[in-house]
Amino acid sequence: MYARPLLQSLLFLGLLCALDACSRNQAGSPGQGSSPADAPPLEARPLEGGELRLGITTEPATLDPLSPSNTADGRSILFNVFEGLVKPDTLGTFQPAVAEGYEITQDGLVYTFRLRPGLKFHDGSEVRAEDVIFTLDTAMQTGFAGFDRIASLEQSSPEDITLTLKAADPDFLPYLSIGIVPKNHADREGKPIGTGPYSIASYTTQQSLVLVKNPDYWQKGLPHLDKVTYVFIADSDALLLALQGGNIDGASITSGVVQQLDPGRFDMFPSPSNAVQLLALNNAQPPLHDLRVRKAINYAVDIPALIETAFYGMGEPSGSPLIPGLSAYYEASLRDPYPVDVPLAKELLAQAGYGEGFSLEITVPSNYTMHVDTAQVLVNQLASIGIKATINLVDWATWLSEVYRGRKYQATIISLDAPMVSPRSFLERYHSASGSNFLNFQSPAFDEVYEAVLQERDAQERVALYRKAQQIISAEAASVYIQDIWGFRTFPKGRFGGVVSYPLYVFDVSTIYRLP
Repeated sequence: MYARPLLQSLLFLGLLCALDACSRNQAGSPGQGSSPADAPPLEARPLEGGELRLGITTEPATLDPLSPSNTADGRSILFNVFEGLVKPDTLGTFQPAVAEGYEITQDGLVYTFRLRPGLKFHDGSEVRAEDVIFTLDTAMQTGFAGFDRIASLEQSSPEDITLTLKAADPDFLPYLSIGIVPKNHADREGKPIGTGPYSIASYTTQQSLVLVKNPDYWQKGLPHLDKVTYVFIADSDALLLALQGGNIDGASITSGVVQQLDPGRFDMFPSPSNAVQLLALNNAQPPLHDLRVRKAINYAVDIPALIETAFYGMGEPSGSPLIPGLSAYYEASLRDPYPVDVPLAKELLAQAGYGEGFSLEITVPSNYTMHVDTAQVLVNQLASIGIKATINLVDWATWLSEVYRGRKYQATIISLDAPMVSPRSFLERYHSASGSNFLNFQSPAFDEVYEAVLQERDAQERVALYRKAQQIISAEAASVYIQDIWGFRTFPKGRFGGVVSYPLYVFDVSTIYRLP
């Protein structure tokens, strides 16, 4: 059932080789990043202005950067609208944004930021220190992860903000990439105002969201396009048809979809999604509350075969809740922590009292074809140990309300990203007290290690603790960690350039330009 025609495989291999060369020449090697400041080759100098119509399968859950309820695709859009005191570059380091610069005291407790002079919000008002303090204070009150570590916020001069932590935290800077908003603007949801390269001109639910160029953007030469329209399309199949039919100019698609496109008609830029696809298990739901059952499921899942079948072999196996791209922190020994072992899996089920197997419902958001394809493969793989899995397809809104927020599910397939470039951002949802712990994972051992990370100032010790935290999650089989899915940013041949990649689930449209 996993065999593929030889000719099809050879054709797709040729496509991947062509894409890899294209990626190195135009967008930087996948996972290595590239700089928006890199000048395009002379023959591809950007044409300024114009519009890009991007297809996308999900809408943002909110347009308010100070709401913790947004989704990965929503944050990807808002990356172009809002900026924090700092923002990540394509290599994963942090550069000044709303702040012109910053200093951190030697003891790691006090951060001083100097605002960029003359910086304006999209409504033309100037960014002031009180806006920054309001933003950070609101994030504290709203319960954003990491902000409970702030002891005080002060305006030390008209241009300076001083932030003092309760305890030194070398991983705190990434949290300050949260989007800065005006203090006196009440309608953040209905009329979002940021400082980014684009502002939101309109939003029509189930239809489109329109971004227009910010003429006052502080980074000279960006953005290139006058307008970017996100077109909301129900599912990946409809997205593909819209791309082939010319109803949209571009989209991010997976390898299972890209092989249906003619490389002679489309430019395709490969990059990791920087999110971990997993079979998420509700650890509070019987029989998944039993460690032996969760381990049995892990031993039954053949991840390499799954990636080959559903993704044409294009994916980066994870085995960990952390993306392999964060290589300094990723525990590489977990790349294949549960090699396929059907007899052992059956023995574990028998020990747990499920020797005859059991029924398992896998809830999947129907708008993500890649997750539906994964579920279909898993149904067959789990049948090998007597688990009778069924797929429950739901719309995105239902998945968010019932699975993510309501935790009313047995298992689900989803990709989990991090809102910022930080290993902690991937791991914090596994803490027992985390509001985003929709897996209901409870581990005193993990909690102890995670809390130790927050106190540890030695860089090497922190790395060791992060790796130990991953090992605990794996040993307790919290879920089945499949892969970082490879995606392709796809455009009509020779129409657009300037694609860059970040170690973050974002699509920076400010660097995109039209080609002559």
